[in-house]
Parts: sequence; C-alpha cells; structure tokens
Amino acid sequence: MEARALAKQVRISPYKVRRILPLIRGKKVDEAMMILKYSPQKAAGIVSKVLQSAVANAEHNYGMDTDKLRVVKATADQGPRMKRFRPVSMGRAHPYQHRTSHVTIIVAER
Repeated sequence: MEARALAKQVRISPYKVRRILPLIRGKKVDEAMMILKYSPQKAAGIVSKVLQSAVANAEHNYGMDTDKLRVVKATADQGPRMKRFRPVSMGRAHPYQHRTSHVTIIVAER
C-alpha cells in the first residue's frame, strides 16, 4: 500500500527542487525529515511540507505505521510558466519566465 502527496504550482523552478530529491529517495521518513531540516535550500522546506503531508495521508487514510514508512518515489515536474517582461534601456522590454513545479512524494511501508 502506498500513500502520496502532491503540491501543485509551487513557485520554485523544478531544477532547484530536483537537486534536493535524490537526498531523500529510498530513505526512512525520519531520516529524510532530518536531512531536509538541515538543508539550506528553499526547496528543502517545500519538500519537507509535502513529505509531512504524505506521512499524514498514510497514517490517516490507510492506517500505516509511521515508523516503518520509506520514501518510495519523489519527483518534481514542470508546472505552468508565468511569462513576464522586464523594462530595459531605450524603451524596450526583455521577456523572462517564472517557473513553477508540481512536487510528488510517495511513501510506503517496507
């Protein structure tokens, strides 16, 4: 049995989130939470919230034991981009994009 949590349209680039995910993949939930707690990146806080949600879903919806949970799968997919323009010299404008992410974490008992 697996439990999952999904955070959609998180205002951070998926590249930045993907740097954090290999640190927790395959680890016990307690160990993964400790790693995320002491990681200085902004993405660590976001992934930590999603992981807590996945653990709560496992406990509440499926009655799993939280001590036996492991992170089975962790992905960060690209969400919609917000297109913006920045004013530059001589009345011109340069386009740029605010990227968003969909963060998915799946936990299961092992």
